[in-house]
Amino acid sequence: MISKFNWFAGAALCTFAMPAAAQSVANDDMQRAETGTSSGTSEAQDDEIIVNGRYTLPDAIDTATGLGLTIRETPQSVSIMTAQRIRDQNLISVAEVLVNSVGVAVNEVDDVRNNFYARGFEIRNTQIDGVPAAWTLAGSNGETNIDVSIYERVEIVRGATGLLSGAGDPSASVNLVRKHADARELTGYVTASGGSWDTFRASADIGGALTDDGSIRLRAVGRYEQGESYIDLYDNEKFVLYGVVDADLTDSTLVRAGISHQEGKPDGALWGALPTFYTDGSVTDFERSQSVAADWTHWNTTNQNIFATIEQQIGDNWGITANYNRLKNTNDSELLYLYGQVDKATGTIASSNPYKADGVSVQNSFDGQLKGFLSLFGREHEVVIGALHSVLKRHTDNYVAPSPWPTDVSFVGAGGADFDEPVWGTDAVRNEDERIEQTGYYGAMRLNLADPLKVILGGRLASWEQQGIAWGVTSDYGDDDVFIPYVGALYDITPNHRLYASFTKIFQPQNLRDRNLDLLDPLDGKAYEIGLKSAFFDNALQASVALFRIEQENVGQADIMVTPPDGGLPQQTYFAAEGVTSKGFEVELTGQPLPGWNINASYSQFDADDADGFEVNTDQPRKLLKIFTTYDVPGTLEGLTLGGGVNYRSKAYSEGSNPVTTEPFRFQQDGFALVNLMARYAVSDAFQIQGNIENLFDTTYYSQMGFFEQYRYGAPRNFTISANYAF
Repeated sequence: MISKFNWFAGAALCTFAMPAAAQSVANDDMQRAETGTSSGTSEAQDDEIIVNGRYTLPDAIDTATGLGLTIRETPQSVSIMTAQRIRDQNLISVAEVLVNSVGVAVNEVDDVRNNFYARGFEIRNTQIDGVPAAWTLAGSNGETNIDVSIYERVEIVRGATGLLSGAGDPSASVNLVRKHADARELTGYVTASGGSWDTFRASADIGGALTDDGSIRLRAVGRYEQGESYIDLYDNEKFVLYGVVDADLTDSTLVRAGISHQEGKPDGALWGALPTFYTDGSVTDFERSQSVAADWTHWNTTNQNIFATIEQQIGDNWGITANYNRLKNTNDSELLYLYGQVDKATGTIASSNPYKADGVSVQNSFDGQLKGFLSLFGREHEVVIGALHSVLKRHTDNYVAPSPWPTDVSFVGAGGADFDEPVWGTDAVRNEDERIEQTGYYGAMRLNLADPLKVILGGRLASWEQQGIAWGVTSDYGDDDVFIPYVGALYDITPNHRLYASFTKIFQPQNLRDRNLDLLDPLDGKAYEIGLKSAFFDNALQASVALFRIEQENVGQADIMVTPPDGGLPQQTYFAAEGVTSKGFEVELTGQPLPGWNINASYSQFDADDADGFEVNTDQPRKLLKIFTTYDVPGTLEGLTLGGGVNYRSKAYSEGSNPVTTEPFRFQQDGFALVNLMARYAVSDAFQIQGNIENLFDTTYYSQMGFFEQYRYGAPRNFTISANYAF
């Protein structure tokens, strides 16, 4: 740990040593009022929808403390994926955004599900406009593949955020910030694109006033997508619709209401991944295009969000906000799971499990905040108090195919499984039926103790109750009035260098089961963080360095496969590791070093061990390097933007055993780097053409390995060409 503190000090000295051209930063209240850069390339204006912007954000965020602080005022590591960054890299889904986010690793489970990780632990906290949103396990209802065209930006706060999110998770919290109806004149853009695997996409984003005085405004977003994949049989069709109305009822009252609706219809969808072992105990090595699905499989998902907000300003210093959110996520699937060992000579696999199900998850949540300023001892201090209540109900109905199911199923080199669709049962079997209720009361205060010194004190009382059944196992657990404290401090060394520190507790129920198929106890622990945040060139370029330490009990670690007493697929079980400590650091540089040059560069590293010194969560890479930059070429090539980047992951592995030889076996992905390129040309002020290439060198890598003794290949080299017209 000492060496890391020495590194941190060196990084801080390097930051101080930047050229004298670095401008001092105006105070944060002035920064909040800014809406653009000196070059006029703002993220958004009141009167138009901007399609050219930047990688930094001057506005306040609510993801960590609820106090409406800027990134530099928040005593945690915060990264923003702005609309401009999302557009430059042609990022389509939440998973694609997080793959490119600072300090976040993504493991693909199959064609629909993904798991996200930060600082050595899974990310379970997600928010929409600051309101906690519950997702199904790994996003089986399509949550992790939600299209980001309806969001203005994605905020990632690394570290525990239990103050607002209801449960203190040590990894990170992801906040999806919706597009709002801000434009008072008709404005927007339309985009069409085509690319690898016959993928076609058309999008539109249009907004404007519905009344002459602009007091009522509308914004609408739509997207249609159709395409195939590098994996045989797969074909997907997607629809996205979003509409929101903002109404200024008075000068101090804003009402907002809207709805989003997304449908994904992938045919030939994989459930699970490729088997690792042959029947002789050797390791398989399939083509990246190999599928273990059948031509009748599909995994249709629908994601719907209905929301309403009232914001009331009370005088000059106070405001109250009330939100209602209804999230409904569903899936309708007919899938095939192949498992066991593969016969080299025949290309057949030992066992199969056809599966048909309908799943529904509905969450209703209400929350409110009172926020404002108090004058004490001649200084103004910021205060927020709030409450949240949400109820999630979810169920899954299965339609069982008659058994015995076929064995020795042929699939190798055949473009998929030779498996006829079974005759499904007509009587639904309810295998999952759960209710999760969460209530929280929280408060925080930012004490303005001196011009350079701010201290944040806060806490939350969190209650959680889960009841029901899931796959033959009864759930009945929860905790009442668990207190989660939050303490943070910031000190301005100079006008553009700010030290910070924060502490919070960790409390997170987890949906992992032991060998007896009983749920593990909730995660419990503490999180510490210190860092330095700096800004240059009138806040156009921002830098941050963070050191963190996380101490936890009951951390689930992969154990053995167990077949449920009533039969069914073998399940992965877990044991609770005690005294787990994760410590590491993160560095990020983002913004515009020069006009026309956008950059985001980051490096993160951690170590995680249990009380006995053994590594934990080894299936996550310890080191991540992510760089992406664009440059507007001046002179005779004005209008041309060139960009590119690299994402590096260090090795990751999970320990298991060879099911044939019973000898220990390590499922491992060595370190690898993916290089991406982009270019955009402005034919006119309104019309632009853009090209993107991902995985330029066609690197072969695993996007997941070891889970249920399987592995999945990541996408090979692919390209997209798009045209954008703004008005």
